[in-house]
Amino acid sequence: MSSHIVPRKIYVVIWASLMLLLLLTWGVAQVNLGRLNAVAALTIAVTKMLLVILYFMHVRYSERRTWVFVAAGFIWLLIMIDLTLGDYLTRHMSHSP
Repeated sequence: MSSHIVPRKIYVVIWASLMLLLLLTWGVAQVNLGRLNAVAALTIAVTKMLLVILYFMHVRYSERRTWVFVAAGFIWLLIMIDLTLGDYLTRHMSHSP
């Protein structure tokens, strides 16, 4: 099994990007954007997650089978979020005739 050698410069750039995104997360939390606060925070979190998965977990340079299992993990996460929201959002409904 051959492994891809990632230059140290890539890791430094990704780390710096994560630090900037951390500061951006803090900055967004300090500003009142109304309902967009959650959207902005989740967008930044997904970006950070993708950077960590692709570079620090070496998924970017791995074979396609690894990509399939990573995608399966995300699909499972979406299923769990869907089930949780389905329960939470229907709790206020009244079932009395």
